[in-house]
Amino acid sequence: MANQPEASRSQVVLRPVASPLPLGLLALAVATFSMAGVQLSWLPPAQAPKVGLLVLVFAVPLQALSSIFGFLARDPAASTGMALQGAGWLAIGLGTYTGRPGQPSPALGLVLLGAATVLLVPVITAARGMVLASAVMALTSLRFYLTAAAEFTASSAWQTAAAIVGLVLAVTAFYAGLAFELEDSAHVTVLPTFRRHEAEVAMIGDTSAEVSGIEHEAGVRRTL
Repeated sequence: MANQPEASRSQVVLRPVASPLPLGLLALAVATFSMAGVQLSWLPPAQAPKVGLLVLVFAVPLQALSSIFGFLARDPAASTGMALQGAGWLAIGLGTYTGRPGQPSPALGLVLLGAATVLLVPVITAARGMVLASAVMALTSLRFYLTAAAEFTASSAWQTAAAIVGLVLAVTAFYAGLAFELEDSAHVTVLPTFRRHEAEVAMIGDTSAEVSGIEHEAGVRRTL
């Protein structure tokens, strides 16, 4: 009797990586704090282009790197959210660097209006499990909306509101960065990160829970 051929098997190799969330969140904290300082006139207006350039050099590359490793870590909400935030800060940094100090830019406002709106997609998606990360992105979206309003209207009231939300965002992003960094280092939740559902299982479940359904993930299935 002829030997029956063995059923073909496929293997998926996973590579552990450090969580990229703390890097992107702490870069966000620096960016929003710096721009809030410009909006609240902590610095002379002539210093605004330098702050814009430093945001471009410091925050944007770190958020881009965080986004890339977020995709590699198989977290679509966090990676997409970090990429969109980085693109928004790229627009703010470039607009501040090239624009005239103290002069509003409706073009920048239009871009930020779009960025704030599309950022709601990862906000909603992350809220299913990563509540703290979702809250940070929601605050970023609100900050973009308020900054867009300030650019459209040249209103000091809108600018002050954007700066205040920016400072709240800076504190929240700093806390989130610290909480996720401690969590990733200790492999256990140290400060509350408000995980739930699958995100909570990711910290307390076993390996089988983490690879369940992997055959349906992008990069494994035939089409995106």
